[in-house]
Amino acid sequence: MLRLQPLPAFQDNYIWTLSDTDGRALIVDPGDAGPVLAAAEDGLRPVAILLTHHHPDHAGGVAELRQRFDIPCYAPDDERISGASDRVGEGDQVTITPLDLEFNVIALPGHTLTHIAFHDRRHLFCGDTLFSMGCGRMFEGSAKQMLHSLDRLAALPDDLLVCCGHEYTLANGRFAQVAEPENPERDQRIQEAAQQRADGRPSLPSTMASERACNPFLRVDQPGVRKTLQDQGADTSDRESSFAALRAWKDGFRG
Repeated sequence: MLRLQPLPAFQDNYIWTLSDTDGRALIVDPGDAGPVLAAAEDGLRPVAILLTHHHPDHAGGVAELRQRFDIPCYAPDDERISGASDRVGEGDQVTITPLDLEFNVIALPGHTLTHIAFHDRRHLFCGDTLFSMGCGRMFEGSAKQMLHSLDRLAALPDDLLVCCGHEYTLANGRFAQVAEPENPERDQRIQEAAQQRADGRPSLPSTMASERACNPFLRVDQPGVRKTLQDQGADTSDRESSFAALRAWKDGFRG
């Protein structure tokens, strides 16, 4: 059995770890080496690193960790990422031999142009493309690219654990309630997440089934979301226009 654990970093980042009973661990998006080094003092033994994109809050700890543990780092083919041992992209597979894990790589342009995700039969490490009840800002890509990337993730299995890069669930939930007022399953998810946070626990991982049911950015075709956008005067003539309007609305949302 492998243990999935997010290590908090910075204000709201998570560094994901997946470890066996001997402490051997996969590290995902270590923006800061500190939390991983602290966990290593308690027995964590990093064996590999996965990176989803180049932003420093996801990649900033790589050099220090690789120097300390002499482990491989699998990252997008992006010159802004230094210190990676292996460059991977769409259709590649990454094998983590010490943990008997094999991940498929998916290209997810939108948040950045070279953003990728890693998934096996149980876990999805999706960085800043998909959040619980939200999605990342489009810093480099287009609405068309981001919508396509989210559609690809939404097609993955129901029980896949969605391990995203930030603790944004409750803030995203507030927007989701405005974007799609009538969604009882979403409201239940918000209640569960609020209790988790009140107990000092992460609201993550989510599941892909939950995201399809609750996340407005995966629900741009739903009548409730379309009506809200139309009430805002947005163009909903096609999915891309609806998604672009929803993301632009979220960018300025103060709820």
